[in-house]
Amino acid sequence: MRSSVRRGEMAKSTQLIDNEVFRAYATYTVIVLLKMMLMSLITAYFRITRKAFVNPEDTASFGKGDSAKKFLRTDPDVERARRGHLNDLENIVPFVGIGLLYALSGPELSTALLHFRIFAGARIFHTLAYLIPLPQPGRGLSWAVGYSVTFSMAYKVVKTVLLL
Repeated sequence: MRSSVRRGEMAKSTQLIDNEVFRAYATYTVIVLLKMMLMSLITAYFRITRKAFVNPEDTASFGKGDSAKKFLRTDPDVERARRGHLNDLENIVPFVGIGLLYALSGPELSTALLHFRIFAGARIFHTLAYLIPLPQPGRGLSWAVGYSVTFSMAYKVVKTVLLL
């Protein structure tokens, strides 16, 4: 009996993987999560190349005592990368959760792809606008586009749930 329940659960997860909307969601979620992970590496790169650290132990390879203290500082490039990463956390995490519920709500594939692609494109553009930096309103508009996409998916989920 127990093994038949497990087989049934396995069949359900296989069916989910066969769902084109779910596969699209998974693909674009991986893209934006990898982009967000890249922001950690970019921040680390700027910290190392600008020798700007916030923790005393991070300065150990640059000297001891007072000579290392000069590396305990802020740097505009590091802070810009950190703010971009923080913005990713504030926007990609809701996309992941709401996007999953949206993918499971049965949207048309073309509509779902439009949502996922616009969001991913907006987040990539937002990162470029932050790091280059590009003049406003580019970064602000890319944020608004991505935020609107997540809101649109949330609206569809709520509408679907209320109609059940």
